[in-house]
Amino acid sequence: MIEFPCAKINLGLNITEKRADGYHNLETVFFPIPICDALEIKTMDERFPSDMACDLKVTGNNVCCDEKDNLIVRAYNMIAADFDIPRVHAHLYKNIPSEAGLGGGSSDAAYMIRLLDQRFRINIGNAEMEKYAARLGADCPFFITAEPAYAEGIGEILAAVNITGNNLQGYCLVVVKPQIAVSTKEAFSNITPRKPKMCCRDIVAQPIDTWKDALCNDFEESVFGIYPKLKDIKNRLYTLGASYAQMSGSGSSLFGIFKNNMDEQSIKDEFADCRTFVMQL
Repeated sequence: MIEFPCAKINLGLNITEKRADGYHNLETVFFPIPICDALEIKTMDERFPSDMACDLKVTGNNVCCDEKDNLIVRAYNMIAADFDIPRVHAHLYKNIPSEAGLGGGSSDAAYMIRLLDQRFRINIGNAEMEKYAARLGADCPFFITAEPAYAEGIGEILAAVNITGNNLQGYCLVVVKPQIAVSTKEAFSNITPRKPKMCCRDIVAQPIDTWKDALCNDFEESVFGIYPKLKDIKNRLYTLGASYAQMSGSGSSLFGIFKNNMDEQSIKDEFADCRTFVMQL
């Protein structure tokens, strides 16, 4: 059985307060985009010699972590602790860029939960799967349904959201991932939590032409100071005609939303030193 974990972008991202547990509360709109990994699971033969109940193979982009620490394996172990499921072979083809603010690892984990639920007919249900996913990462629950959502808390409290333009259908999205990795610690280094003047949930319900002056990512101020190239990419997206451009998550990917189709080769030539995606929403 195979699934295709998708990436996400953040439409606005505001860090509203620091919590007593050291984490930060936020407000953001998660929006799924058609950049996908591929994740396949097969039942492992009882005679197959493996020390891992979930034998993971990763191809495509490099993933810099030990197999046992991969969120896919952790998702399997979590579900296997509560349900009687067989050992599995898992194959992940990694296409979503890592350390990009696109949620690739979280998506893989959530889709693993979905795959196990479907393949072995556990019938957990979306609400319970979201609870399991939240144990693996703050934005993991979003990927259980992978539908546009307004998020609060540390990203795990989800609500429906009304996005203008019929969920942006027909718009063109350009995602640019430079060869820069932004750590979460760096992104939070100069953040001063504050409530925005207007919630991102309300801003995205307005015409997209109003977003530029109202919808912001609080991480940009600190991250752009460390990596001015990211600010340059955002400015170039606007120069190319983007209706809205922003850094996703804590970076380092930038995206631009365009009303008109964009020539993929021209965009890739413009950002020749970056990994670039052009797609219709």
